[in-house]
Amino acid sequence: MLNETKEFIKEMYQIGDKVFDLSEEVIGEIGHKFDELKEIREYNQYKVLSAMQEAKLSDMHFNWTTGYGYNDIGREKVEEIYSKVFHTEDAIVRPIIVNGTHALTLCIQGLVRPGDEILSITSAPYDTLQGVIGIREEKGSLKEYGVTYKQVEFLENGNVDLDGIKEKINEKTKLVMIQRSKGYAWRKSLSIDDIKEAIDVVKSINPELIVMVDNCYGEFLDTKEPTDVGADVMAGSLIKNPGGGLALTGGYIVGKRDLIELISYRMTSPGIGKECGLTFGTTRSVLQGFFMAPYVVSQALMGAMFCSRLFEKLGYEVLPKFDDIRSDIIQCIKLNDADEVVHFCEGVQAAAPVDSFVKPVPWDMPGYDSEVIMAAGAFVQGSSIELSADAPIRPPYNVYFQGGLTFDHSKMGVMKAAQFVLDNKLK
Repeated sequence: MLNETKEFIKEMYQIGDKVFDLSEEVIGEIGHKFDELKEIREYNQYKVLSAMQEAKLSDMHFNWTTGYGYNDIGREKVEEIYSKVFHTEDAIVRPIIVNGTHALTLCIQGLVRPGDEILSITSAPYDTLQGVIGIREEKGSLKEYGVTYKQVEFLENGNVDLDGIKEKINEKTKLVMIQRSKGYAWRKSLSIDDIKEAIDVVKSINPELIVMVDNCYGEFLDTKEPTDVGADVMAGSLIKNPGGGLALTGGYIVGKRDLIELISYRMTSPGIGKECGLTFGTTRSVLQGFFMAPYVVSQALMGAMFCSRLFEKLGYEVLPKFDDIRSDIIQCIKLNDADEVVHFCEGVQAAAPVDSFVKPVPWDMPGYDSEVIMAAGAFVQGSSIELSADAPIRPPYNVYFQGGLTFDHSKMGVMKAAQFVLDNKLK
């Protein structure tokens, strides 16, 4: 590193010698792992490029309509490109989908009916989806409509319990859910091979069962996606990986055409489906972000690996380790107490380009059963492909670090988080 850069970092960002020297040591140790990301990034970049070329994307598709949004050729082109990239029959990609939970909710509500049963084979789903299903009591949950729910716990080694799947599937089972990312759990995220193995077991029991994958945080981590290995429908958020930091809002759902049709009736109304729905001029930013996404995801992955190794060398337990196989962009660090969680998030916030002067505090965030703290000084509110960190304030005191549109920024977020934690230990 240039001495000028070193001195600027230490002086401007108040990084002490211990953290700075440790960061340089970590870069030396893990640099070879960065090279391994290049092949996946390059493959996915060309996959997206090819889809846009095959779809004959033109600047005329960046125009937009008004009112009902009939004949919105830009909207149709976005959904065609998403279908091509994820190798599915159809897609819904809309700014009216407010987040990943909403995309998943549309899937579930569109596909199950009273008397059906949902089976999650990756333990309990993410906190916000629990209220949708009725695991946690919420008004309007599927439980109120007579939809039942069961789940299969992970094995002690963190693998999917394949025998447990066979035991839990019954004549009422309609929808099988898989959550790829760890969420607020201390477990490995599922690799594509893990997902394929689980889907193969489900389909061997009943080929008609619908398998839905929550792909949040997992796009472009591999050369394959869950829809390449048997998932019938898959959903995620545009302000995570596939938005590339440019999508202003929205979510996507991809899958089999008949399933997308049913889901579209839940999104709008029966008989209307995908034919309506204004895109509010977001087509260009959604597609440009999608084009950038493979590169941006690789940068976030580099930041997660750096975070893992640096905090491991500081004596903390981390998951995954820097050289583990990764299937999402999330890095989990087990801290000692609630104060360390808060200080970690304060450090990440202090490294943000937006609202760096703001001090994050725990609060009762809608959809969660405990206070949550979030550090996210992003250009797009809540964007977790941008540098961010969050954690529920409850034991064990795990904090979840993710994102960074560039590795340099992600690296600074890690250094500031480490500096804040160390400084407050001395007080």
